[in-house]
Amino acid sequence: MTDRHGMPAAVLWDMDGTLVDTEPYWMATEHEIAAEAGGTWTHEDAMGLVGNPLLTSGRYIKDKLGLAESPEQVVERLLDGVVARVEQEVPWCPGARELLLGLHEAGVPCGLVTMSYQRFVAPILRHLPKETFSVVVTGDAVDNGKPHPEPYLTAAAALGVPPEDCLAIEDSGTGASSAEAAGCTVLVVPNHVTVPPGPRRVFRDSLTGVRPDALPSLG
Repeated sequence: MTDRHGMPAAVLWDMDGTLVDTEPYWMATEHEIAAEAGGTWTHEDAMGLVGNPLLTSGRYIKDKLGLAESPEQVVERLLDGVVARVEQEVPWCPGARELLLGLHEAGVPCGLVTMSYQRFVAPILRHLPKETFSVVVTGDAVDNGKPHPEPYLTAAAALGVPPEDCLAIEDSGTGASSAEAAGCTVLVVPNHVTVPPGPRRVFRDSLTGVRPDALPSLG
């Protein structure tokens, strides 16, 4: 998994809950949609959507609340609410931005692999130096979302790095399953949901203080 510099050949980052703690933004928007519909939205409903493709979430919200809109229209309503919040403040996860910039400075290629759509990703990327990510794979750019391996396979192929030589960083079981199925080693930093162990998973409570040259010992 490491190159001649002793660091991963590439690092593939999940976004929501891993790089930025936007899950509370999604949950707040879900509650707003439910309130507007006169429906009930529980903590369990919100937790069940963490890490899912947006269309999967849109279908669930539509069915749960009995909305007249299509799943695609529900997704756009979700994005409207979350993008508005991100434009006010980007909630970086502890240590994540520092590790990402350290990898960039060290010349380790990084990819962003998220099930969020491009219009949500764009305002977050504006807060990072240009070309911090060599490739960005979004949920609206793949046929099969997480937990299918396609997102991670797509990112690794775009970087020209075998997936087994990539380290993925994830916070959810759905995302970890996707990266694991693609062949990546997965550094799991649980956030809002519990993540079960897996054959290619290593765990850490936080990315705070993690340096690029320490990643091989974690994997």
